[in-house]
Amino acid sequence: MADPIGDRPRPAKLDAGFFGHPRGLSTLFFTEMWERFSYYGMRAFLILYMVHVLGFDDKRAGSVYGTYTASAWAAAIFGGIIADRWLGQYKSVLIGGIIIALGHFTLAFHALPFFYTGLSLIVIGTGLLKPNVSGIVGSLYDTQDARRDAGFSIFYMGINLGAALGPFIAGYLAQRVDWHLGFACAGVGMTLGLIQYVAGRRHLQPAIERLAQQRAAARAAPVASSAPAEHTVGGFTKVEWKRLAAMAVFFVFAAIFWGAYEQAGSTLNLFGDRYTRTSILGVSFPSSWFLTVQAIFVIILAPAFAWLWVRLGKREPSTPAKFAVGLLMIGLSFLFLLLPANSIQDSPGIRVSPFWLIGCYFIQELGELSLSPVGLSVFTKLAPVKIVGMMLGVWFLADSVGNKAAGFAAGFISSAPLPQLFGVIAAVCLGASAVAFLMIKPVRGLMGGVH
Repeated sequence: MADPIGDRPRPAKLDAGFFGHPRGLSTLFFTEMWERFSYYGMRAFLILYMVHVLGFDDKRAGSVYGTYTASAWAAAIFGGIIADRWLGQYKSVLIGGIIIALGHFTLAFHALPFFYTGLSLIVIGTGLLKPNVSGIVGSLYDTQDARRDAGFSIFYMGINLGAALGPFIAGYLAQRVDWHLGFACAGVGMTLGLIQYVAGRRHLQPAIERLAQQRAAARAAPVASSAPAEHTVGGFTKVEWKRLAAMAVFFVFAAIFWGAYEQAGSTLNLFGDRYTRTSILGVSFPSSWFLTVQAIFVIILAPAFAWLWVRLGKREPSTPAKFAVGLLMIGLSFLFLLLPANSIQDSPGIRVSPFWLIGCYFIQELGELSLSPVGLSVFTKLAPVKIVGMMLGVWFLADSVGNKAAGFAAGFISSAPLPQLFGVIAAVCLGASAVAFLMIKPVRGLMGGVH
């Protein structure tokens, strides 16, 4: 006798093979971990290499650093467009990773032309890889999947695992063995990421297919005669225009946040190298290791934040509220640094305790985890389907603007009083936080029901 229950259609089994999340998240977790190993490993000593080896003054080194990092993030817009229109997300990530690896290996050569060529290759490769790997993460989940924000927080933990290991290994090799060996080490990291990415492709297939279906549906939508006439200027509905406006607000606040946060690789990197003791309990370490501190705090705190958002459920703070908190924390971190900055100003030549920078980075990470993975997640939900790659590139453009500002600020570390420099940064961030708190309700209204 046939089982009547067995004849009924069954719902698709939820993919929860990676700590309750889709198995494809593990592939992207480790791919991005190695890519960030290469990026942050080299970033940890880049400005120090320019100052100590190439002989650049602070202003020139800061300008090159800011232009390089800003270009790497800004290129994400073009990488998103290329993926949306031609290559697709999977191929864009693969080709981008290959170009990044070539860039790092090029930097291993000593001649100055190789230095600029290597940086240029990394910019191009990062532009292709960065927005599209995040787009694939978003497509692992349905738009109504409650695990989405938590998934991005776990993915963000992978980013910061690479960001911790990179400076720790590549930074040590660069400062204590040979600068160019550090660059080569970063290239090896990216190569390992590519191997992981290709090996795990089968776990990404559902997300790749979903992205392809979304692009096809977006292209077919304008010719669907049965669809109501909802489109306005530019081919977007009224709701989509409101969501784009919300994204513009998030962009401005994110740019201000990154302008302060990215001081870690420029101004605060030089602060750690020149004004901070590089030893704890008698154990000496290269100054580039300070850049592992931020990532270590994220590794510790990211699971707690991921759990918190799921645990709060409907009581979870809105995205605009999280942005306001992020700006508040980054402003407080620079207020915290005013104390050692005043000590250095009063007693030139002294080196302050490393725990000042460590404490500053802890406060900053409370802000970053409130803003960065949450902002990345909401951009994948707010962006119109046909331009999701490009809009993820716009999200990374905010980081580009912040990096250029960070490089510009580094040029003043040897000419402006440190309390004045840190005080201005703190005032801008705290002012922006106050505005963000006032705009929570209006921005929620623009989001068109996206939570």
